[in-house]
Amino acid sequence: MIDKNAGKIAPKEILENIAELISCYYTNYPNTQDETQKIAFGTSGHRGSSLKNSFNEAHILAVTQAVVDYRKAHNITGTLFIGMDTHALSTPAHKTALQVLAANDVEVCYATNFEYTPTPVISHAILNKKGSDGIVITPSHNPPCDGGFKYNGVDGGPADVDITTWIENKANEYLSNDLQGVVYLDFDEAIQQEPIKAYDFMTPYVKDLKNVIDMDIIKQSNIKIGADCMGGSGLKYYEAIAKEYGLDITTFNDSVDFTFSFMHCDKDGKIRMDCSSPYAMAGLIEYKDKFDIAFGNDTDFDRHGIVTKSVGLLNPNHYLSVAIDYLSRNREFDGLGIGKTLVSSSMIDRVANDNNKELFETPVGFKWFVKPLIDGQVFFGGEESAGASFLRFDKKPWTTDKDGIILNLLSAEILANTKSDPGVYYENLIKKHGKPIYARIDAPANSEQKNILKNLVSEDIKANTLAGEKITSILTTASNGAKIGGLKINTQNGWCALRPSGTEDVYKIYAESFIDKEHLKSIQNDAQKIVTSLF
Repeated sequence: MIDKNAGKIAPKEILENIAELISCYYTNYPNTQDETQKIAFGTSGHRGSSLKNSFNEAHILAVTQAVVDYRKAHNITGTLFIGMDTHALSTPAHKTALQVLAANDVEVCYATNFEYTPTPVISHAILNKKGSDGIVITPSHNPPCDGGFKYNGVDGGPADVDITTWIENKANEYLSNDLQGVVYLDFDEAIQQEPIKAYDFMTPYVKDLKNVIDMDIIKQSNIKIGADCMGGSGLKYYEAIAKEYGLDITTFNDSVDFTFSFMHCDKDGKIRMDCSSPYAMAGLIEYKDKFDIAFGNDTDFDRHGIVTKSVGLLNPNHYLSVAIDYLSRNREFDGLGIGKTLVSSSMIDRVANDNNKELFETPVGFKWFVKPLIDGQVFFGGEESAGASFLRFDKKPWTTDKDGIILNLLSAEILANTKSDPGVYYENLIKKHGKPIYARIDAPANSEQKNILKNLVSEDIKANTLAGEKITSILTTASNGAKIGGLKINTQNGWCALRPSGTEDVYKIYAESFIDKEHLKSIQNDAQKIVTSLF
């Protein structure tokens, strides 16, 4: 159901009351008997809202102390890099975390002048200083009322489930015991502590970009670039990149507005800084003919959104296919494979095969690409939700978290080098490999139903065909042997995947057809019948 405000500038009546949001952060305390008010790490950290008692000062005091405890238990003594995005709750949460870290004598680097720091920049910093780790205060592209807290380990990537479970349990223990055992200083005292240091994150990241993107070819092409910062944490980065490399970049929405009143509403009528949504990106799409290439990022700049003259906003799956094909042909990545989530387009499978690249399918979540990127098993890891990263020219990891900045800059490199924008490039892939039609459906599901889907085994599926085609495989584990938390059914010309959401009370049906829309609809109908039979 598409809301009447979808794709329109957010009406004033839905803008968040920022004063109330901040007030509730400090005055409300969670009820630990209510599961929705406890710390819960999903695929991208803990997210919540002060208005719902799920992201308040107590949560950040508890979870930061839990991170400190985890570091002590695992002898992590290096620098902790901390960053935040531009959600209203991020600033108070950032200060709260510093109060706890200072009291525990943790060596911390925070951004000079309390500037905002993109998620990939934190990962980049961790990888360039051995033994360090990081915290990012961000709920990603969530609405303005939300806050988020993410821990990145010494490998620079999102912490895996064993680590987050440990931190989550310890944090909830502190919440249940009225924060006994949590130590913190007054903020003014905290930032005066010797181990707490201001740090310039932007300069080393920007200067290093030439080692992962061909900045020279972009400069020589003189292409006009539009960059929608979407009021996010990297709002000063594109200007710095343009200055460093002599690029023609025009930036939009490059100042902070905690209400995000400049945004166009997403399909459900909510303000959501989702750079993969044609509704949220309607503003930049209007400008597509004014630039040779344009792009946007979500609030913590770990996702990308590419806008071309040829097609407007490029579907994330389409751009992943383009990026993988281009990098396969324009980098010395011989012998290295490609990582993709199980619910990403099968066009990637065909591109990988065409380039003689081994394909590794993983469950949903970028954390599954961290080790393969570090070990040089893959040169690229990408998710269907517009998140990806890839190796430097020298085959070493650039980031082990999603990096929307380099994926956006890569689109400019592709145009500069091939003279075709990524939309035209994808059309050429279609001519070669066929045209896939991809869709995702979200439907309500309670915790019991989500648990059923999470623990499916192939024997639960009684059908032999899907949309009239013989089922060729039923997968409950990925290439790396990890459980996918759901199930994927493949046929010769299509597939579907069923999995519960990790953050909302819904389940998701992903489906794709290489035949036509009717075939896709048939796949979706059969998938829904399967879910109904399971419930």
